[in-house]
Amino acid sequence: MELLVDRVALVTGGSRGLGREICRVLAREGASVAFTYRRSEEGAAETSAILEELGGPFRAYKADVRDRERMLEVAKSVEAELGTTDILVNNAGKSQVVPLALMEEADWDDMMDTTVKGAFLATQAVMRGMVRQKRGHILNIGSLAGGAKMMNAPVHYCAAKAALRGFTEALAKEVGRYGIVVNCVAPGVLDGGTSRNLPERKLEQYLDHCALGRVGTLEEVAEVVAFLVSSRNTYMTGATIVLDGAV
Repeated sequence: MELLVDRVALVTGGSRGLGREICRVLAREGASVAFTYRRSEEGAAETSAILEELGGPFRAYKADVRDRERMLEVAKSVEAELGTTDILVNNAGKSQVVPLALMEEADWDDMMDTTVKGAFLATQAVMRGMVRQKRGHILNIGSLAGGAKMMNAPVHYCAAKAALRGFTEALAKEVGRYGIVVNCVAPGVLDGGTSRNLPERKLEQYLDHCALGRVGTLEEVAEVVAFLVSSRNTYMTGATIVLDGAV
């Protein structure tokens, strides 16, 4: 039985990597899926082709999650074309490998604006609809680097992902009375997405500590996301679920 029949999902950053896989799995489970992308028309077309093959309604929107007015437009368009957003997956983010000593102020601001402010603006854009219908699932894509000391990752990336965890916990407290569930998924090293930037030496160190002895897959994370945003998850909220193979 499909988990997400009659549900409308909005996924930010859905043109590649984990965002694309989340779109695919949500659509496979019966959701009508809308996704945003910032630049890659080619990537958006590839995600759209996957969703079209699955047969359900979908929409693609070129939008920068840092742009409040554009995100409000996207939320209104989703509601008009697909229905009120039941599920929001805040996946949009970025990766940049640069040491703190060489980091520009603009680097820090861009990381925080994309990852944290973007999640805030996207959530705010759909919140009224969720409150009105007294239900909703918000899922933030964090990272093991947001809370694990063994992950040696750029400072601004770790700080942004740690902020998402705090955002998750505070928001869950605030909106629980409206029947809205808020969680965060914190993957470890995966076989795609930003993990591809990991140097070979660091990958070997990660695998030495990983109980399963391998990296995770995008599909494994997307499957967990699908459960967390489904009606089968009615009581887990404010949680950060770590998927790292027991590092």
